[in-house]
Amino acid sequence: MRIITNLRQLHRQFRKPVVTIGIFDGVHLGHKKILRQVAKEAKCIRGTSVVVTFDPHPMEVLDMIGTPPLLVSLRHRLDLIANEGIDVACVLNFSKPLAKRNAGEFIKKILIRKIGVHSIVIGSDFKFGKNQKGDVELLKSFGKKFGFYAKGVSLLKVRKTLVSSTRIRKLITGGKLKEASGLLGRGVSVLGTVIKGLKRGRILGYPTANIDPHHEAIPPSGVYAVYVVCERKRYKGILNIGFRPTFDAAAEPTIEVHIVGFKSRIYGKDIEVIFVRKLRNEKKFPTKERLIKQIKIDEANASMVL
Repeated sequence: MRIITNLRQLHRQFRKPVVTIGIFDGVHLGHKKILRQVAKEAKCIRGTSVVVTFDPHPMEVLDMIGTPPLLVSLRHRLDLIANEGIDVACVLNFSKPLAKRNAGEFIKKILIRKIGVHSIVIGSDFKFGKNQKGDVELLKSFGKKFGFYAKGVSLLKVRKTLVSSTRIRKLITGGKLKEASGLLGRGVSVLGTVIKGLKRGRILGYPTANIDPHHEAIPPSGVYAVYVVCERKRYKGILNIGFRPTFDAAAEPTIEVHIVGFKSRIYGKDIEVIFVRKLRNEKKFPTKERLIKQIKIDEANASMVL
């Protein structure tokens, strides 16, 4: 997937662009429904599927109270969008000047003049432009005037539950990973960069990769059976989120994963951790030996679900 971050790079260069607009935080089942329709329609007319998304999140720029953590970072979001067969992602820098641009101006200057939209598909509830005046109906009216087709995609429900980023975020932070996975259409995962830690795992005989997450919603403290994706290869692993209470408790929670049978040095590399099942809560052990014994039990339990 081609990624464009500068509007100056856009000048009607795509063949029959089929476009969608949105944040697509988490790229959940509802988002996938839209993205797959865009990719399918572009393929049918031998056109180009284009996603227009924003970074940072509009709520963050507009200083809205209680701005929640993103389900996934921009990098992670783009990877997931690419997996749905999208050809091009246009990442617009969301700023206060952009927020003040009215919806009609956004349609004319970006969708029509820059992208040359052939057709557009958006979620039926999606709003854009100053004071959220842009919607499906406005796009349809502009489409009649400027010669493009617009339609809305209805919201998706799973077992009578509306699929939304807000709902999924609450499930993840509340530890309900199975329910969250059902709405995501994939395993709950976190993308992060491997950083240097205190190397206590190595001393215990279980070296770990310490992860600095890319500002993503994180499950509660505990020990988890996980898969680790590193350089497009998948490995089994045991992950701990918490404060390392057996040693000098950390002031901030840490994320560290032991990758089974993995010996390469990966400092500075990005890895994705996919949560499979929580094995137990984090706890303080009286001795290092008791902790090692428990880790062996965790390893055995993890092997039964991975």
